[in-house]
Amino acid sequence: MERLERRLGFLSALPIMALLTLSFVMPLLVVAGFAIMPQKVFSLAHLPDFSSFRVIIEQGYYRSLLRSLGLAFLTTTILFVICWPLAYGMAKVFGRFTLVITLAVVMLLFVSENVRLFGWNLTLMKGGLLEGHMRAWLGTGFESPLYGWPVIVFGMVYVYLPFMLFPLAQGISLVPDDARLAAADLGAGRWRILFQIEMPLAAPGIMVGCLLTFVLSAGAIAEAKLLGGRSVVVLTDDVESAFTFGQNWPLGSALSLMLIVIVALLVLVPISRIDLDTLMGRKR
Repeated sequence: MERLERRLGFLSALPIMALLTLSFVMPLLVVAGFAIMPQKVFSLAHLPDFSSFRVIIEQGYYRSLLRSLGLAFLTTTILFVICWPLAYGMAKVFGRFTLVITLAVVMLLFVSENVRLFGWNLTLMKGGLLEGHMRAWLGTGFESPLYGWPVIVFGMVYVYLPFMLFPLAQGISLVPDDARLAAADLGAGRWRILFQIEMPLAAPGIMVGCLLTFVLSAGAIAEAKLLGGRSVVVLTDDVESAFTFGQNWPLGSALSLMLIVIVALLVLVPISRIDLDTLMGRKR
């Protein structure tokens, strides 16, 4: 009976497996194929020479990779610090008001990311909404905070907040209230309860939120272009330039493959430790 159920499960999953193979794996194989082609060719019918990886080292594209990973790590850290108390309130304190917060955050996703970021650009630019009103009312303005890495991090925190908030709230909701109360009755302080009870039990939600935020932030480009004004060049910006202005598909593919492989290696260990059954509330 168990063997029959496994066979039926495999047959049921076969269509989605085929779809994922065509829509996800095949494009990656094409990118990997172009990454080892000679420079500035538009066909896979060439002998591989791996010259793109030499160009990455010689022209210092690895610096863009370090910037992307650094911004992603900083964004993930800031979002965790910001979202933990809000997620805790949504899971344990706010009650029905949680629905209001959820709707408010979800409504942000109804508007295109580029539109929202361009709105911040118009708000923070010199002579924009904020500085213009301040100059009109107070007679003095301020230098625009645009075109630097702090405003890029601000944009990434703003855009990717839902991807950290909701997994954290789900993870915190899995923490039994009895465990916190028992620890408090035994004399544990607030910080000890946080680090030794709540965070370990909420680890699945923490991992999912951090992984989602880190992966999305590492591949972000709109924040650097619209708020940073290309003053900070990230790896995805180099990828776009290689595929478009540079017309160098092998270089763009090599840069993309480098980012994919490094991010995959960085998240492989945390993913292997996530208990999806616990996260989804299913019994083993």
